[in-house]
Amino acid sequence: MRTIPQFEFATSQRIVFGVGVFEQLGALAEEQGRQVFLVASQSATAPGGPVGRLVNQVRKAGLSLTVHPVSGEPDTASVGAATEAARRAGADVVVGLGGGSALDTAKAVAGLLTNGGAALDYMEGVGRGQTIRQPTTPLIAVPTTAGPGTEVTRNAVILSRAHGVKASIRSPLLLPRVALVDPALTLSLPPEPTASTGLDALTQLIEPYVSRRANPLTDALVMGALGRGARALPATWANGANLDARTSMAFASLCGGLALANAGLGAAHGLAAPLGGQLPIPHGVACAVLLAPVMAANVAALRALPPDAPAGHGTAGETLQRYAHIGTALTGVAGEDAVEAGIGWAAERVAEFKLPGLSHYGLTAEQIPHLARLAAQASSMKANPIALPPTVLEEVLRAAL
Repeated sequence: MRTIPQFEFATSQRIVFGVGVFEQLGALAEEQGRQVFLVASQSATAPGGPVGRLVNQVRKAGLSLTVHPVSGEPDTASVGAATEAARRAGADVVVGLGGGSALDTAKAVAGLLTNGGAALDYMEGVGRGQTIRQPTTPLIAVPTTAGPGTEVTRNAVILSRAHGVKASIRSPLLLPRVALVDPALTLSLPPEPTASTGLDALTQLIEPYVSRRANPLTDALVMGALGRGARALPATWANGANLDARTSMAFASLCGGLALANAGLGAAHGLAAPLGGQLPIPHGVACAVLLAPVMAANVAALRALPPDAPAGHGTAGETLQRYAHIGTALTGVAGEDAVEAGIGWAAERVAEFKLPGLSHYGLTAEQIPHLARLAAQASSMKANPIALPPTVLEEVLRAAL
C-alpha cells in the first residue's frame, strides 16, 4: 500500500450548493458588507434573469448595489475599468455572477481593491511578479455555467493583449469567501456553451487525476464526479431543462474546480492558454477539442516508457492505470480496452455536440509551431503527467484543427 504523501488542500471558505440556494445571496452579501459591487455576465442581466432577482434581495436587506456588466473574456483593460468602477462605488463586497469570465473579473477586482496596482503587476509570466499580500475585498462567486469551477479556485485568468497570452493572478487570498452554486441558474444556457463548458468541466476532472500533483483527496473528488458528469452532459445538451442532469453537471464542475486548484491541470489547458490569447476561441471550446488528442498523446508517451519510470504522481504504469480508471468512469468499459474507450468517448462527444475545430477560429498550420512553443512554457504544463516536446504539441494542435 502506497504511503499517503504530504499535500495541501485549499478552497473557498464556504460552499453552498443546491437548487434554489440563489435566494440566499442577499443575506450572504449582507454578512460581508453594505456596498455590493456586482460583476455580472451580460446574459445574467436580461429581463427575468438572476440580476433582477438579486436587486430585489439586496433592496430587502437594505444594501447598496452597483451592477457592472461584462462581456467576452477579461483582459487587463477591462479588469482595470471594473476595478476603478468598484473604487468609485466604495465597494466593500464583490459578487461575481455569470460564467468564468465574470467570476475571474470579480476575483481580480477583489484583489486589486485592497492590494493596489494593476492586473499586469500580478500576472504570472508576463507581469511584474508581484504577490497578492493583503486579504482581498470579501468575494462571493455565483456561477451560471457548469464548466470552469472558478468559484473554488485561487486564480483569475486574464488576457494580456500586449503579450498575446492569457495568464493568471494566483494567490490563496483570491479564494472566494462564499461559493454559491445553484444548478437552476444554468437552465437557460444554450446547447453549444452547455457542451463546451461541460467538456471543460470534465477536462478539469481528468487532468488533475493524472497530474504530477494528484493526491488522495483530489482523486476522491474526481472519481466521485467524473462518471456522473459523463452521463449528465449528453442529457443537458439534448434537453437543457433537465434539472437533474444540470445538477449533476454543476456538481462535476464544482469538483473539477476543487481538483484543479489543488492538483493542477495539464496539456489541454496548457495549449488553451496561448490559443485564447491569439485567437477568438472560447476557453471551453479549446479544451473540449483538445481533450482527446492530448489524452492520446499522453498515453502514447507513457507507453513508450518502462512501466516503472517516473510519470504523473507515480510511475508510467500507474498513470496508465489511471487513464484506464478514467475510461471506465466515462464509458463503463473495463480492462485493457478502457484507455482507448475513454479517448474515444472524448472525441465522440465533440462530434456529437458539433463543436468546431480550431481552424474555425482562424488557426492555420503556419501558426502551430509558434503556439506549441508558447504552450510548452504555460503553467498548466508543469503538472502534465509527462513532458511533451513542442513537436508532439504541434501534432496535438493539428489533430484539433
